[in-house]
Amino acid sequence: MSGGKGSKQQAGGVSMAAMRAHLESACIGYRPGDPTAATPPAAMSPAGVPPPPGGLKDLDLRQMTMAQLHAEAAATQTRDVFAALLPDPPGVAPERIAYVTGHGPDESGAAAMAQALSLKCDICGVQLRSVKEAQDHGDATGHAAFSESIEAVKRLVCRECGKTCRSETEWDVHSKRTGHQAFDDKTDEAEAMDTEAQMKAAQTEEQGGAGGAGGSRPGSAGGSGEPEELVPAEVDAELLKQIEEMGFPAARATRALYHSGGSSLEAAIGWLEEHQGDADLDEPLMVAKSAPKKKLTPEEAKAAAAELIKRARERRERDEKEAERLREQERIRAGKELALAARQEEELRLKRMVEQRQREKEEEERARAKIRAKLEEDRRERRRRLGLPEELTEEEKEEERRKAAAKAEEERRRKLPIKPVEVGEKMRALLVGMKKAHPGQDEGLKTCWQTLLKMCGNVYNSPGEDKFRRVRLTNPAIQQRVAAWTGAVDFLQLAGFQKDDSGENLEMPEDKVNKLVLEVAGEQLNSALSNPFFGVL
Repeated sequence: MSGGKGSKQQAGGVSMAAMRAHLESACIGYRPGDPTAATPPAAMSPAGVPPPPGGLKDLDLRQMTMAQLHAEAAATQTRDVFAALLPDPPGVAPERIAYVTGHGPDESGAAAMAQALSLKCDICGVQLRSVKEAQDHGDATGHAAFSESIEAVKRLVCRECGKTCRSETEWDVHSKRTGHQAFDDKTDEAEAMDTEAQMKAAQTEEQGGAGGAGGSRPGSAGGSGEPEELVPAEVDAELLKQIEEMGFPAARATRALYHSGGSSLEAAIGWLEEHQGDADLDEPLMVAKSAPKKKLTPEEAKAAAAELIKRARERRERDEKEAERLREQERIRAGKELALAARQEEELRLKRMVEQRQREKEEEERARAKIRAKLEEDRRERRRRLGLPEELTEEEKEEERRKAAAKAEEERRRKLPIKPVEVGEKMRALLVGMKKAHPGQDEGLKTCWQTLLKMCGNVYNSPGEDKFRRVRLTNPAIQQRVAAWTGAVDFLQLAGFQKDDSGENLEMPEDKVNKLVLEVAGEQLNSALSNPFFGVL
């Protein structure tokens, strides 16, 4: 990108001087006014002859942008890097510009670059819409290499709130945060950038903040309108002495060091070459007392850059967390919707099944009614053939009712479970024997019977639970409450438990669970616990 004429103080991260230095880096081998520098090569012919060796031998063509190519042409033809970058470069061979920049003899490099739609950071590749954004980007990242681009910055404008998003990702985050769905893509409406004018405006703004580029003017300080005390500009005394020894007046040397940033002798000489026609070049430089800022040391600059990078990283992490939060909300919402849809589908399926079953029952009932009607008609027909009345007599009806009652009673008795009486008697005998074997220990015996009742009840209520169907006899609690009492283990074996091969555990296979036996065991234990005269007789 080209730079405007004038000086630029360091301000934050990226300055006009830094941008200009980026362009001058394309012409390392040649420095105007340096007698020791290589002589610039002859003009290039339009036939496309390769550039001759000489002042541009150190130029790295692989890293050159359009602005740097233009700078090469300026260095080759005018010995002034920035002269050829102005709208009307004096003394530049058109054919040389055409070869270097790729434009015809009737197009100047500046005119071609005026069609740029954005600025691109040569380090990270981010696209920016103005010189001001480039400076802000440099403040945040420390990057100082930019070039013009004909690719417009993406502009997605929300129709509801007017927010401008620069990428699909940014729009996606905005849409999820606000619920806005409609946007207009105004990328194609981007206007060509006037980089030269923007750089001059930025340069003028910084010069105003520093007391003026061409000298200090009595005037406002920070736009307040109140005059501020002016003092002589302070520069590096060692560099000032070196420039004076080269034959430059003190005022001119002071201006060169002050406006070039005071970083090097080469920068000051370059500034003098660029501003040798200024009318106030030999006047003493006066600046506002509060305007000069202390130049940062390399360590301070590094710390400031690290702080800016840290803030950018934290901002990026916050954005990523917000995007992750929105994605999680969307995932939960989608999951709830899917669960609701599945539940509604299941309810509809069950409803259809119930309706189908009801239709089948009604159809079956109609078929049975039809069969009963047919049987009744057959019965009446048989009675007519036998000479009997079609309707049954009272005696016949009574006989039919008696047969139906007998059949129902037989069915009820067939379904009624038969309790194992013999097992119940054996269990009662064991409980009576336990009471007689432990006289005077009613409380301990009661605890034993309660434990047996609980164990049998657990198996009866949850026959599928393995933990209820397995008793470890070595368990201290089981030893104290069950195994220590005579007949307790035998009672469990009558209820269906069996000892394993080791003899240390009682197990009841699931297929051997007999609820009738467990019910009898519960009745005997309840009788022993509730009857105060149990086992007395």
